[in-house]
Amino acid sequence: MAGRQNSSAPKLGPVEAKKAAARKPAAAVSKVVPRAGGPGATGAKKAVPRAAPARSVKATSDGRTASNVVAMEREPVSPHSPTGQLGQVIANHVRGRRLEIGLNVGQLAERTGISKGMLSKIENAQTSPSLSTLERLSSALDMPVTSLFRGLAEERDAVFVKAGSGPEIVRKGTRAGHTYELLGSLRGPYKRVEPLLVSLTESTEVFPLFQHPGIEILYMLEGIMEYSYGRERYQMHKGDTLQFEGDIPHGPTKLARLPIRFLSITIYSGDRN
Repeated sequence: MAGRQNSSAPKLGPVEAKKAAARKPAAAVSKVVPRAGGPGATGAKKAVPRAAPARSVKATSDGRTASNVVAMEREPVSPHSPTGQLGQVIANHVRGRRLEIGLNVGQLAERTGISKGMLSKIENAQTSPSLSTLERLSSALDMPVTSLFRGLAEERDAVFVKAGSGPEIVRKGTRAGHTYELLGSLRGPYKRVEPLLVSLTESTEVFPLFQHPGIEILYMLEGIMEYSYGRERYQMHKGDTLQFEGDIPHGPTKLARLPIRFLSITIYSGDRN
């Protein structure tokens, strides 16, 4: 032979070729990034990481995604904010009514279609329920929706009167030595109580009788007097109390020891006549 031939590699059978291919490391996914020189220009190969598999997002019955629901449920509610106060009031009514009618959380969940977890959050004031949720709760608990808000704190005016600074008002029979000092009065629909400090410092033989709607309470602070109510007569000393209906004629009939001071508090049950 003129020259020495190189021996070729032995041929592998199908089984051996498959095993050899399995032992080779997997090639990295690469992408040819063209240079800025123009289209078709070759450049260095750059490894591109594989994208993470898409995560399925499950939507709730009201159209919110699960991630949004989790974010909303984890949002803290401050007990000092108006929402926190409202949530606490609702929580107290829901839990109290549920226990009153003998239901556990699971039974209430079946009645309302609300999960036990959400009911637990509502009863612990950890979330603010929607109006539709409140409607379902009120129906299942057999109570008006408005009763869930009962007891919510409201800002109202307070009346403070310094000693001796109350306005003097005119009453039937007001004369020298007979004064009626108003100790405060709320405005608007809450004006149902009229507290007076009555001072009698001079004796007289004529005493007017009074008639008015509502209930009146007298509390003796100083002195001794005889007070009439209808046909009855009451000897009142310091610390004594008399309560009666204002539409029956009443008033002092005898001033036994001066000066006399007493509180007169009239409570009106409705519109004043």
